[in-house]
Amino acid sequence: MIPLEWYIGLSSIIFMIGAVGFMIRRNLIIMLVCVELMLNAVNISLVAFSHYLQDLRGQIFVFFIITVAAAEAAIGLAILVVLVRNKGVVHTDEITEMKG
Repeated sequence: MIPLEWYIGLSSIIFMIGAVGFMIRRNLIIMLVCVELMLNAVNISLVAFSHYLQDLRGQIFVFFIITVAAAEAAIGLAILVVLVRNKGVVHTDEITEMKG
């Protein structure tokens, strides 16, 4: 059986990759992928703790996170499509729509 520390280590590595990718990259598509990566890292740790503690609450909470991730992806991609149609840009440095 794989120990709990390995799952938590994997989860923290994946979360750090997502966080660093979100902060470094300026492409909106890559930023959305990094947010999804961070949410999946949290899901791994929740399932690992849930299995370790023999409690189903963590696994049930994962379904809510998956639902939020799907809604975030749908809304984010819709905003991205509208932005590309109107402005033709995907990088956050080139977006000046919100500046006053």
